[in-house]
This record gives sequence, C-alpha cells and structure tokens, in this order.
Amino acid sequence: MQLPDYKQAGMLLAIALLAILAVIPLLCIFVTSFYPAQTFDLLAPLKTIMASKLSEVFLNSLWLSFCVVATTTLLALPLAWILAKTDLCRHKWLDIVLTIPFMTPPYIGSMGWILFMQHNGYLEQLLPSASAFAPAFFSFSGMVGIMSLHLFPFLYLILRNTFTEIGGNKEAAAVIHGSGFLYTFRRVIAPLALSGYAMGALLIFVKTISEFGTPATFGRKIGYYVLTSEIHRYLSHWPIDFSKATALASVLLSASLLLWYCQTLVSRRFTYQLAGARDSFRKVYRLTVGKRIAAWLYIVGLLALSVGVPYFSIVSASLMKLRGAGLSWDNLTLQYYFDLLAWGSKSLAALLNSLGLSILAATLSVILGTGCALLIGTGRSRWQRMLDLFSLLPNTVPGIVMVVGLIIFWNAPQMPIPLYNTYWMVVLTYVILFLPYTVQYVKANLNQLHVSLFHAGRVFGGSPLYIFRRIVLPLLRPGMLAGWVMTLTIAIRELVASLLILPPSMETSATYIFSQFEQGNVSLGMAMAVVMVGLTTSLLLLVNQLNPVGKQRE
Repeated sequence: MQLPDYKQAGMLLAIALLAILAVIPLLCIFVTSFYPAQTFDLLAPLKTIMASKLSEVFLNSLWLSFCVVATTTLLALPLAWILAKTDLCRHKWLDIVLTIPFMTPPYIGSMGWILFMQHNGYLEQLLPSASAFAPAFFSFSGMVGIMSLHLFPFLYLILRNTFTEIGGNKEAAAVIHGSGFLYTFRRVIAPLALSGYAMGALLIFVKTISEFGTPATFGRKIGYYVLTSEIHRYLSHWPIDFSKATALASVLLSASLLLWYCQTLVSRRFTYQLAGARDSFRKVYRLTVGKRIAAWLYIVGLLALSVGVPYFSIVSASLMKLRGAGLSWDNLTLQYYFDLLAWGSKSLAALLNSLGLSILAATLSVILGTGCALLIGTGRSRWQRMLDLFSLLPNTVPGIVMVVGLIIFWNAPQMPIPLYNTYWMVVLTYVILFLPYTVQYVKANLNQLHVSLFHAGRVFGGSPLYIFRRIVLPLLRPGMLAGWVMTLTIAIRELVASLLILPPSMETSATYIFSQFEQGNVSLGMAMAVVMVGLTTSLLLLVNQLNPVGKQRE
C-alpha cells in the first residue's frame, strides 16, 4: 500500500533522525575498532584484545552469563509452574511483588548484599555463627547469585505466560495415553515452552553480559572483571585508552546482535500455536497440604532473598548513626535524610539534577516515540520495518556500548555541534537509550484502535488533524503516559551513562550513591537509594491511580 506523500516524507525524516542518533554512533564503534592505525583490519579488535591479555575478560563475561542463565532457570521454572499450573495461580498480587527485584537498580541490590554479608555485616550481627559463610559468599558464586536474584523475574513472567497458554487438552491427551507427570512435562510441556524459554534465556544472557552495576560493585570487590567494567575503566581512568575500549565494545556489540539473531531463529523454529478453539479449559493441579506448604516456603524464601535482604540492608544502613555500633534501636537516626535533603547540599543538587534530566528526557522521548509509533502503525512496508528496527535498536544492544558510540560520534573533531560534555548531551543519551519503551507502549495502544473509529471521524467531516486531536491522541494517552513514566523511572536510576557522559562537577542520584559507597560514606548513599526507590515507586502508584483506562480494566 502506497503511503501518502506527507507520511512518506515524515517516515524518511524519522529514519534519518534515528540513523543519526542511534545507528551511526554504533557504526562509529566498528569504524574506530577496525581502523586502529588508519588501515582497515577486520581482526583488529580481536588482536587488540589478545595483545592486551583481555581475552580472559571476554571469557569471564561469557561464563558469568551462562551461569546466570542456568541459575535463573532453576529459580524461575518452579515458580512459573507453581503460579501458572497450580491452584496458587489465584494469588495475582504475587506478580506485582515479584517485579520488585526488577524495579531495584542492580548496583543498589549489590550494595545491599555486600553490607549484609561482609565481615561484621548485618548477617553476622544477627547470627554470629554465620560468619563462616562470608568468605564463601564473596566469590564468583555469590556474584552469580546476586545477578540471578535480580534477573529471574524476566524469565519467570515469560515462562508463566507460556505455561498459562498451553491448553489443558494437550495434557489430558497425554494422561489418556498413560503418561505420568514427568513424561508429560518432558514430551508435551517442555517442547511447547521451548520458544518462550529461549527468548527469556537469551534475554537474561544479553542483560547479564551487558550489566555494569553488579560487576562495578561486587565484581570489583572480588576481582572478577568483565567487558562492561573494563570498558568503563578504559574510558574513565587515566590514561584513557579508546582503542581498547572500542575493541571491547565492538566484541560486546557483535555478541549481543548475534544472540538476538539466534533468538529470532529459535522463535521461528519452535513457535507453536498454543491457544485454539478446542482448548476450552486450563489444567490446574490441586496441591496437597505438604506440597502447598513447600510451595509457599519456596515463594517466601525467594522473595526474602531477592527483596528482603537487599532492602533490609539499604534501609538499615540509611538509619544507622555509627556503623561500628551495629544493629540496635539506640543506634538509629533520621539525620542522614535531613542532611540529604538539606537545601543547598550536594546530595539535593544531585537529586534535582536527576529529576530535571529525567523529566526532560522522558518528555522528548514521548514526543519522538509517539511520532515514530504513528508512522510505523500496523503497516509492513519496507520503510516502516526499517523505522521500527531503528527505534528499537537501543534496546537490543548493551547500554554501555551505546554510550561509547555516542561519545565517539559527538566528541569527533569534525562535529559542528558542540554538544559533548554539556547538560544536553546527558538528555540526548537518556532519550536514545529509553526511546524504545515509549515506541512499544504507544504501538500497543495504537494496535488496539479499530479502523472504524477513523472512518467515523471522516464520515462526520473531520479533517486528519481534527481526527488526530480528538480521537487518536486521547486514546493513545495511556500508552504515552506509561512510556513517559517508564522513561522517567529508569532515567533517574541510570548509572553507566551518567558516569561516562555527565559534565565535570555534575552529579545525579545514581552517581552520588555510587561515589558515596566507594568513598565509605555508606549511610548517605543508602539514604539517597531509599529516597530514589521511594520516589519512583510512588510515581508509578500515582500514575496507576490517575490512569482511567487502568481503573476500567481492573
């Protein structure tokens, strides 16, 4: 179908804009890494890594990602089965609680675990006999555990939805033919869930290999270095070494794109139609008393480890007068919160910087993302597919890789716009990193609008602008609001982009927490963490209450 001239012009303009903002910076990484000495060498990144003995760092990243995928599978698979196929599925509130680890920034959760498990930490104060566990925890296994407890909700939600969609008739047919539970799961359930699991596992793999917060805090403490932490070191510590940073970034980018391509192949090969007209019921297993108690113990234990321990440590550290005095009622104070929010303080300036940057970035993301979503629409033309790909590209590559590309592109000597090392460079980085959220939310709303709404507007003589203003825009408002809130929430806690892009003498809440923890002023840093998490959670709850569409659905 031929697009109108004005829409085609807008499509080309949007593609050109996203190419400049997102595609060209990524290409700059490859160009810089393939031309180390002004001569093209396709193997230059690998040679740089091998010459600098960085191959161990690459292998560390791969091994860490494999182990985290395996551990998240062990955590998420039983949980997804319990909350999808047993009578505990009626407890819908658990889905909300289980998203808390995702809403917690990884570096904050890692800091909480360090405070809890370190020598004379909170676990040792509560249970002195547990001091023997501390040395074993500060190891590679502990790092895998921390990252798995943060990431398992991704895999859980995907597996739970997949299990829910598998019709009960398929399991009933297996039972009729005499198969037991394990045989049914292995020959019926597992093959049908393979596509969803592959998507979730590869998502976990990419998120692990691109994670910066936990390697920068816990990984540095145990001496386990990965690609993201080394890229940050080469870009932030003197002497700055762009050749090694871009070599590592190009390898990380290539690995991420290859993994997304593998996920696409697996999804095409092992995707089955799970819901059909004959699947009239869902098989729900009724648990015995013993199994029910075991299931609840598993759920409570998982929540205690993923939510309870980090937040107990964070809140306790923010209220403690003297760290050496330990946990006691007379050692608690709110003074750090008063110091944090004192007018003119460095901490309040950092918090206001985060709010200002995030609000501005969220607003610009909504404007740009809504325009892209409207141009993409439901069409499948070549230009629409290209625009869709460009708009979602920042969400398929590691954030630190995107930041490296932006630094190279906007800091180039021939760049006519002096944007680098300014306030607006931070805003632009946030917009590019989080644009896919707005595009996805608005597209989801747009796909729900029936074409009869537009026909009705035309029948009554409405112009395209009038139809957009009075019909389309009000119906897209929930998606725009959701995209705005998601961008704001994630931008406030963004760490790696802020560390590499912020101008000198400027801090955000995330960099303030990071610097205070590194300098040993833990109480102020954890007080900022509590304020930041409380602020974003309150904002999400407020928007949910003000969202009329969400209320109607409930």
